[in-house]
Amino acid sequence: MIKTVNNTESAPLLTVNNLTKRFAVKGGTLTAVNKMSFVIYKGETLGLVGESGCGKSTTGRAVLRMYDGGQSGQIIYNGTDLMKLSQKEMKKYRKEMQLIFQDPYASLDGRMTVGSIIAEPLNIHKLGTQQERMARVEELLNLVGLDSEHKNRFPHEFSGGQRQRICIARALAIRPKFVVCDEPISSLDVSIQAQVVNLLKELQSKMELTYLFIAHDLSMIKYISDRIMVMYLGSMAELASSDELNKDPLHPYTQALLAAVPIPDPRHVKSREQSLEGEIPSPINPPSGCVFHTRCKKAYAECKQTAPEWKEAKPGHFVACHLYN
Repeated sequence: MIKTVNNTESAPLLTVNNLTKRFAVKGGTLTAVNKMSFVIYKGETLGLVGESGCGKSTTGRAVLRMYDGGQSGQIIYNGTDLMKLSQKEMKKYRKEMQLIFQDPYASLDGRMTVGSIIAEPLNIHKLGTQQERMARVEELLNLVGLDSEHKNRFPHEFSGGQRQRICIARALAIRPKFVVCDEPISSLDVSIQAQVVNLLKELQSKMELTYLFIAHDLSMIKYISDRIMVMYLGSMAELASSDELNKDPLHPYTQALLAAVPIPDPRHVKSREQSLEGEIPSPINPPSGCVFHTRCKKAYAECKQTAPEWKEAKPGHFVACHLYN
């Protein structure tokens, strides 16, 4: 188990130890998540950031036990190891753990009305009477900033931001405690992204929610997250509080990600010395040693031979890099 620090006053809601997820693919085995270990505390937002293809979404879905097979490690939710449960036993925990999908259009059935979509989780778990379910649907629509009359419309009649609000309402229908937000703003216009993020923060406060917020936009993830975990090629690179990570990034990969964030004032453009070059290596055949060494300008001989240990470089600030080993 990897040590972490409770920088909140809350107790752990989710503890993940050595989570690994592999897929059998043509040409070998693809390791999408490689021995990930972290803790999420009640009421906090843990941001998970990295380039596309690094395994962020797979991590979120693996935590929710959405895959059959190819998965190992521990997922301890409120004291129960979910990895030891059957799919039937998992149904009890599905009510407490929900997912907001990345694409609000693809994740909504165009043949169903909005009311039916939001009520579906209530129907599956057999919660309340039909009248109570419809009342809950109207309550949720108002909660996410839509009108109750929208329940009779279809997804194609809404804008992208409105569709994502519908997805949020569906995820909250059965009053979960933990929500995985899988890049919920990446497909939205920039002008709408802040509205959705503010809505999620407001709902978190009202409903005492805990988030795993997945994104590749470091500026937005800084705004919503209490702590941020940086991921590269299926492995953890760095973990720290949001302010600490942005103020003093330690891992060269984190430094490169921050250097790539656009700056409005051209007089303060960051140096591109840490900019990333090349493509992410294949997870079917990852590099030896540190998986980032093929793109790291600070790499030396040891980086190519030995994988770095996960260490606490500063209080509450963890990093996997030979520069701090």
